[in-house]
Parts: sequence; C-alpha cells; structure tokens
Amino acid sequence: MASGERLRLLFCDHLSIARGKYLSAGKIGDGASRFCQGTFALTYDKQMQPAPGGTMLEGLPDLEAVYKEADIRPGWEPHTKVVMADLYETNGNPLGLCGRSLLKRTVKEWQALGLTPKVGLELEAFAFQRDENGRLVPYHTPGAYVYSTGRLADPLRFTDAIWSKASEAGFPIDGFTTEYDSPQFEFTLTYDDAVKAVDDVFLFRLMAREIALDHGIILTFMPKPIPTLGGSGLHVNFSFNDKQGRNVVGDTAHLDKLSDLTKGCIAGLMHHHRGMAGLVAPTVNSYERLKPASLSGYWCNWGIDHRGVTTRLSTEGGKKARIEHRMGDAAANPYTLVATVLQAAKLGYTGKYELPAPETADCIERHDATVGVPDNLGEALKALAEDKKLVAAVGELLVGNHIGIKQGEIGIVAALEGDAVRDYYLYYV
Repeated sequence: MASGERLRLLFCDHLSIARGKYLSAGKIGDGASRFCQGTFALTYDKQMQPAPGGTMLEGLPDLEAVYKEADIRPGWEPHTKVVMADLYETNGNPLGLCGRSLLKRTVKEWQALGLTPKVGLELEAFAFQRDENGRLVPYHTPGAYVYSTGRLADPLRFTDAIWSKASEAGFPIDGFTTEYDSPQFEFTLTYDDAVKAVDDVFLFRLMAREIALDHGIILTFMPKPIPTLGGSGLHVNFSFNDKQGRNVVGDTAHLDKLSDLTKGCIAGLMHHHRGMAGLVAPTVNSYERLKPASLSGYWCNWGIDHRGVTTRLSTEGGKKARIEHRMGDAAANPYTLVATVLQAAKLGYTGKYELPAPETADCIERHDATVGVPDNLGEALKALAEDKKLVAAVGELLVGNHIGIKQGEIGIVAALEGDAVRDYYLYYV
C-alpha cells in the first residue's frame, strides 16, 4: 500500500447525498462501518422528521454500511480509493431504506424471469459561479449553443478537468456536450449492468461537482435551477439480456414488430406514471421542470424516436435496442429511481397490462395524451401512496420514509422565496 493511502467509504441516502467516512489503509478489504440511522430522518437543511425508519423517536440507533473488497475502485483524490456500501441493521438484516439494496433485489427479480437488466443514464447539470459581489450567477459561456464543444462553451475548461480525472479513475465515459440552454451540460456514461451503471453515475456526479468546485464552478443537477430556462433530467435507458447475453428488447423501430417484453414494460410505465413521479421526481423543484410542452416526461405517453413523450423507444436495433424513460431527475436517489422504473416495467410485463396507443402528436402544440404527472410534489406523494402495487414492489418502508421526509420538505420550501428556493437545493443536488 502507498504511504498515506486511505479508503473513502460512501453510501447514497434518501436525498441522494453521498454520506461516508475516510478510513485508514488497513480497512481496504471487506469491511463495515457504523453510522447513525437518524441520517434518514433529515431534510436537506438538517431538520429532523419523524418519518418511518428514520428512528428520530426510537433512540437514533446505528446502522452498518457494509462493503466488499471487490467493489473498491480508484478514486479521484490523491492516495484515495472509493467504495459504495449497502446498508444493514446492526442485527444483520438488510436495511429497508437502502436504495442500492433495492436495486440489487430488483435485478434478482428480473433474473428470476431469465432476464438481466442493462442500464445507461444521461445526466444534465447547470453551472454557476460567483460574481465580483459574491452572488451566485450562471456560468458565463459566451459562445455556447446546443451540442457545442470547446472553449467558447466552457471558457474555464472545467469539463476537460472532469473528463481527465474521470478517465484516470476508470469511469466509462460515453460523451460530454452542452444542452439546449446555457450554461447546461450533459454527461453520459456507457451502458452496463444496472448496479454497476448506477454506482458509476452516483460517483461520477460527486466527482464532477468536486472537480468543478476546484475551478470556481458550482455544478448542480437540480431539476430547474433557473426558472426562465429548461430543466435537467436523469433519463434511464434500459434493456434486457437473456442467459446467452443477447439483447431481447427486440425491434423497437416498428410498431408492428414490438416484442411482448417491450409492450409489457411500456404498459407498466404508463399504468404507474403518476405514482412513479413521487419517487423519481422527488423535490418541490422537480415540478417546475415537469410541465406540458417541455419535453421532460410530463405526459403519460410513449412513442418511437419522439422526444416529446415520456417513454421513448430507440430506432436502433440489435445490441443497442432500448427503452428510455425521461421523467426522472438527479434529485432522486439514482438506485431508487432505476429500481422504480424497472419495477414498474416488471409489473406491466408480468401482469400483462394492456398497452395504450402511442402518441401521434408533436407534444408541443398538440398532444394525444390526457394524463400528466401530478401538479406538485404533494399531489405526487399522494398518487404514490395510492399506487399500492408500486409501493409493494419498491418497499413499504422505503416509500413511507420517503413520503415522510418529503412532506416535511414541502412545508420548509413553502416558506422560501426567490433565490432561497434555488439555494435550498443547489449545494446538495
């Protein structure tokens, strides 16, 4: 071991915050470390809520963050390795609040059907910096435009630094570019097994924010940090391999050739559209992004190569055939987000839900869809609680904790105005 080497142990909490500890080099191997379970009672501003599982009123006992040597990976800080942990009660039982464990369970349930989920995630983020008076303002990108690259799109070249450090740390980069609005950036990692893909995205997001900060940039993945511009989502692309490693989503370019698997998955996502919102778009700010004609995943609809729909089918076939779900954002715990998408898809496939007709309108001036997401987080949490099948599939304790925390968040944000709403989320999402 190198002199001064250490291990950065991390877990993803209910708010998608990376919590953890630095551990000495002697802890590099299989191991565990204890944390207060009351972490799961906290809002972003550390107000405690008596949510199920948060143990605020049960003495705030410990939980254990358990990690495996096989999951230890290179970090981006000097002499530091990184590992993601699963969460357990101190009696050895899995903690029902752990999104990573939920995703692992979800993968196993699909594998019991002979299918292994493969996932690709697209992250979008806005960049801010401080002006000469110390005020937060959008990063000045004088020549940026949609799909721009180079110095005019990123004068400080902070994205170059992210790319360089990500490559050193072994993150599987697919591509970076700018988005429609400035200063908005998109970061895409390559397709992989579901848990590996989400580990990569969760750690990449943390790394990107830390590297950006070194360049004076505050990078935020919050859904709608600038009211007059577009929003940032976390799109989930997924497919399934059979036991021979073949992508079995099938032909997604032609309506008359869709497989039963693809039809069932889409039907599940349509049926659970409103209930899913409370989990995959989990902040008050999320519903500033989710609006009609915003290409954001508002409508309960689907289509082939159509960016106005929530569930979009790629026209690429073979190994690249996939289903894209566009509602979620990066304020969600990404493990819970992906697990929710896969669970809703599984409910549709195994339950043989009826597939509604695809969207035929442009979704900007006209739309066939008549159902959208709830108008606000409060209504979304109500729709989630009423979707009993989805709650059972995701887990009653996790959903109960989520609803309890988020109901507290609604009251906190209601008392804020202007930039204070943005700043409530900016540093954490």
